[in-house]
Amino acid sequence: MTGEAAGARKVGKKAAPPSLLTRYGSQMGIVGVGLAMWLAFVIAAPRVFTDVDIYLAFAETTPLFGIVALSLTFVVITGEIDLSFPSVMALGTAVFCLVTYYGGAPWWLGLIAAGLTGVACGLLNGFLVASLNIPSLVITIGTQFLFRGLELVLMNGTGVPLLVDKYPQMHTLLREPLFGVPVQALWMVGILIVEWLLLNRTRFGAHVFLVGDNQTSARLMGVNAGRVKIKAFVLVGVTAVFCGLLSSIYGYYFWPSTGDGSLLNTIASVFLGGTSVFGGTGSVIGTFVAAFIIGAINAGIVSAGVNAFYTQLAFGLVIVVSVVLQTLIDRRIRRQSLTGK
Repeated sequence: MTGEAAGARKVGKKAAPPSLLTRYGSQMGIVGVGLAMWLAFVIAAPRVFTDVDIYLAFAETTPLFGIVALSLTFVVITGEIDLSFPSVMALGTAVFCLVTYYGGAPWWLGLIAAGLTGVACGLLNGFLVASLNIPSLVITIGTQFLFRGLELVLMNGTGVPLLVDKYPQMHTLLREPLFGVPVQALWMVGILIVEWLLLNRTRFGAHVFLVGDNQTSARLMGVNAGRVKIKAFVLVGVTAVFCGLLSSIYGYYFWPSTGDGSLLNTIASVFLGGTSVFGGTGSVIGTFVAAFIIGAINAGIVSAGVNAFYTQLAFGLVIVVSVVLQTLIDRRIRRQSLTGK
């Protein structure tokens, strides 16, 4: 049963439409947290947070982990998790460098090879989880080491410069601002729109929610739960490679450690955005907003003149408060759907 159906209540002989809280409760919660945090930063550091440059900086750096967080939302809604994507970021970018920098192939061929690498990694993760019923938390820890080790072997632990004169098209696509707007943010917004439509307006998206809510019921309804999970893992693999390329082009260099440090930010964005750790519910819009909250915390703490050691404390506080809010809103929605009040 969908949230809208569950939230509808009878008025006389007709069913009243679900309330705004029922339909958009999780998104409203995370937007509220984001606005409260932004106001706190504006008050603490008005010179910084009233300057457009700080927002341009967020728009450049947040997509480096936020884009893969949007796709990871699909996997978490199905009730699974993928911890291997940082290594996929590195492996896909390494393949791009091997094909273009060392192999001399054109950049577009390198992009295809990198994308296929992401597909292969997603297929492997999805097959091991869906077909062999191996817990995703366990197996993606293993494939994380597998993919990282393969990347280090292929590159012999060395990096590759990704300068403008060698890759002008890549810099145009992934680094150069468009009409003064960071192109990284435009990519993230574009992917958000595509994935929102995929999650909320397609059969695949409906199956993602159904599998995460009750896998047994999904199978009885003829949904191939394994195939749905594999597709979700492939989506993460492809966007992880894209984020690897995006971050490498942004830094003008591919480092063998590409992807390190993105794991916690990405996962925090998904759960902070209201996606349930138990599966069945989630929102890419919530993940989108949460990613920018995560990206703003460090800058806000430093700009406010607070010791940078308090960053972890702020991360924990924001996540805990947000999860509590999401839980209270969820309880309110369920009570409203049952009682109509």
